Amino acid sequence: MKTFRLKDLAAEAGGEYVLGSKDLDTHACYMIHGTLSPREKGRLVKPGKGHEEIVVAVRGELKVTGPALAPMKEIVLPEGSAFHVREDAECFLENVTNKEALYIAAGGHSGKGH
Repeated sequence: MKTFRLKDLAAEAGGEYVLGSKDLDTHACYMIHGTLSPREKGRLVKPGKGHEEIVVAVRGELKVTGPALAPMKEIVLPEGSAFHVREDAECFLENVTNKEALYIAAGGHSGKGH
């Protein structure tokens, strides 16, 4: 079994790291570890064709905006809460706090192919 220092990998990659096929040797699933600096905004969430993600606010409070929310304009995701997004639907994350926020996205194939 191999372990992964996601916090360090995300920091090296500029705030987000995708633990996926290049690390796991599988295309069945992936996980994203992301941090947002205080008041940082504009982090894209878009699983892509044939994929779905569950995004969890692990630490901090996130504002979610974008076309995936229609007809709503935005939601505020409190710490410990999650949302689900499919395929090419896109949304954006904003850290609305004065502390670093942490989110995890668990993703996999939707069964519709790539």
